[in-house]
Amino acid sequence: MFGQLSRSMRRAVVCAVALAAAALAVGSATALPNAPWASEPAASGTNAASGTAAAAAAPEPTLSLFGRKANGHLYDYEPNGTGGLKASVDLGGGFDDATALVQAGHSESGAGTDLYFRMGKTLYYTAERGNDTKVVGGGWDTYNLLMSPGNLGGTGHDDIIGRDAAGALWLYQGKADGMLAARIRIGSAGWNGMDALAGRGDYTGDGKADLIARATNGTLYIYPGTGNATADAALGARVTVGTGWGTATYKTLVSAGDSNGDGKADLIAVDAAGALWLFKGTGKSAAPFEARVQIGTSGWTAFNALF
Repeated sequence: MFGQLSRSMRRAVVCAVALAAAALAVGSATALPNAPWASEPAASGTNAASGTAAAAAAPEPTLSLFGRKANGHLYDYEPNGTGGLKASVDLGGGFDDATALVQAGHSESGAGTDLYFRMGKTLYYTAERGNDTKVVGGGWDTYNLLMSPGNLGGTGHDDIIGRDAAGALWLYQGKADGMLAARIRIGSAGWNGMDALAGRGDYTGDGKADLIARATNGTLYIYPGTGNATADAALGARVTVGTGWGTATYKTLVSAGDSNGDGKADLIAVDAAGALWLFKGTGKSAAPFEARVQIGTSGWTAFNALF
């Protein structure tokens, strides 16, 4: 359907289709597999790796950065190949009612930039290559944070992480069609003490996707992924990146994968003045980021969501 359109224009059409489909699907959502209100799996009591070995590491993706403004419009910033961003493309409005927005790659054998969005209690999925929007399920309002760390579970597909009101962390492994497997608890409690979760790839150099978390006191951590989608064993012991990362310095933390094309996952931050900064990944857990480089001068605090 969209083969003759530019990538940004194709995404704009996809967004319009997604919103129209979501409007039609209101009230028709089905229950989630292993829905959020189901009984919790028993904790293993350990962070040691166990279960099936992780799939072979794939190259780090280079993704667009998406932003939403208060008027409900989504903006697409394509990477320029050296760590910066091309001029924005307005993908259209109507997303002001979305309470969560997550990008993930499932279509085009994982190369597509697909969209999950939550309206009310319902989570929807729409593919960059395709012309339909799917209802993933209802009950997603149980989560106060949704994000994608990439392929954390080792299946080769992007996953979704949700944090519930009690501070537990849950992993939903992605499938090739954009649907999600039954959830697995990957953090038993205490995650409400983190005011940001980010990351899109391997930051420790072991070939497995990791999770970045910022505590409310401004300390930044990396939780190394084990590559095992096993209850309470998907994340290893955390590594402290440093202090001073709090909201007074950086309002937003997000990752678009390997932004500068060097094969290593990077981190992007918006400072209090609205400037955009790139922290190039090193792939070394002891010092995971190089000194920051400014890639946007001002205006980035106008976005109420970056993903």
